[in-house]
Amino acid sequence: MRTITLFACLLLSVAPGLAGAQDAVQEGEAVELPRTPSPDGAMVYFLEPRDGETVSSPFTVSFGLRGMGVAPAGITFPDSGHHHLLVDVEEAPPEGLPLPTTDQILHFGGGQTETELELPPGEHTLQLVLGDPLHIPHDPPVRSEVITVTVAAP
Repeated sequence: MRTITLFACLLLSVAPGLAGAQDAVQEGEAVELPRTPSPDGAMVYFLEPRDGETVSSPFTVSFGLRGMGVAPAGITFPDSGHHHLLVDVEEAPPEGLPLPTTDQILHFGGGQTETELELPPGEHTLQLVLGDPLHIPHDPPVRSEVITVTVAAP
């Protein structure tokens, strides 16, 4: 909880419009933050790999986006966001909070649209989620279908 509280306090310092959440943050409660609207029809998807594909590690993951633009984290630009790649995530993170940075939730806050991913042999799930300047999923969320890839043994 200390990490979430610290991160929320940092958000409040860079986003003064969220000051109304200060009391809840000080008491250690989870605070949902305002969400950025997404335009109708916006979608994020995988250019590669394809669902069900067998790949060799490392492999390229390319992100596609329609109806919105890509902007780095921290940059506010209408109808834009940056990519987050969820790897083997069983339960989606809460939509009203910034996506955490973990080994399974990879942030592309520089506006990147592809990455090289190294995973152990076996079956893995991948999903893309677009985040606003503060890493919060849009409203409604812009996220891809979950795809499955199999990493071949060397």
